[in-house]
Amino acid sequence: MFRKVTDTFYASPQITTEDIAEASGLGVRLVINNRPEGESDDQTPGAVIEEAARAAGMDYLAIPVTHAGFSETQVSAMAKALAKTDAPILAYCRSGTRSTLLWSLAEASRGKNPQKLAAQAANAGYDVSPVRAMIDMLAAVAPDT
Repeated sequence: MFRKVTDTFYASPQITTEDIAEASGLGVRLVINNRPEGESDDQTPGAVIEEAARAAGMDYLAIPVTHAGFSETQVSAMAKALAKTDAPILAYCRSGTRSTLLWSLAEASRGKNPQKLAAQAANAGYDVSPVRAMIDMLAAVAPDT
């Protein structure tokens, strides 16, 4: 269910508390919820996922992304989360797409190569073309890393 985007970043559709054990087995130390609360009736509430993650020794962060798109605040929050740890991270939303798009924007803002980001996302089954112009722009103005 988890799609490996990089050695330290996994994207996933909605997870349940049972998925926390699998994430722990992969060495995940941070779970990022990119899904707004109440987006669908079958979604496990973020507070339930947070409790399970913390009980398993993981950090939890909510950066909800609606279908309205991505804000500078969301990109910045994701970039800070990515920079904070070298341990694997699991980000999830309804399908994993918003998580992957936000990851690619955040990584571009940190100076990562847009072509490589697009390839990594594609290898995991995600298409960053909806935000590719933003990726290129963020990478162009990112500080040298």
